[in-house]
Amino acid sequence: MQETPHGWWYNQLFTNWKKFEVTYISILLALQVIVYLIAPDSWIGMASGIFGTLCLVYGMKGRKISFIFGFLQCLAMTYVAWISHAYGSFAMDIFYVISQPIGWFMWGHDEATKRFSKQTRSLIFAGAFVAWGLGWWILALVHGQLPYFDSINFVVSFIAQILYILKFQENWSLWIVVNLANIIYWGILAVQIATGATAIGTFGAALSQVALQAALLFNSLYATKVWASGEADHEGGAGK
Repeated sequence: MQETPHGWWYNQLFTNWKKFEVTYISILLALQVIVYLIAPDSWIGMASGIFGTLCLVYGMKGRKISFIFGFLQCLAMTYVAWISHAYGSFAMDIFYVISQPIGWFMWGHDEATKRFSKQTRSLIFAGAFVAWGLGWWILALVHGQLPYFDSINFVVSFIAQILYILKFQENWSLWIVVNLANIIYWGILAVQIATGATAIGTFGAALSQVALQAALLFNSLYATKVWASGEADHEGGAGK
């Protein structure tokens, strides 16, 4: 794509935004700050929420800068997952940290989104279900928190991230499942901490993850539409 006078960074960050997108992004980012003001015991949790929101929003637009925000979010989230004994999420966050530079490289060589055949898509979703069951069993053995939910972070997120890096549209369907499970997972932990049922983790960190996953769920639903329409194919190379 022909480079504009503003340069790569400006185009990645600021160009070609719809009014609706700017509005909902502003609301999602404000939500992270509001949650922190309600429970200001984890600024790292807020940082994870802000960087995570920016990562997936720019990913929705198909822009490489998504991986910079993703790297920062994963570093913060690794700490939050560890103190919360969310071992599945912790393991996946380490993978996410490693995958960010890989994604940066891959998106620089192929801007077009892709889609599987119906048969292949069914096999992938079935495989993800089986892998979830195996992950549940493994996390239960190490006494992780809520292993039936955390397993979705452990295996379904892994598959979704690979499809995201390879720019397959089906990644967003899997992220919707992950986001829904995480809202429940971190919501339960937040309630347990608030009621004194557990001393693991902090209320602010858990609540910030509820807000983040709610934001990412909305973004995943919107991204499904954007990628299916082909809009992201024309965004990723902006400013190159």
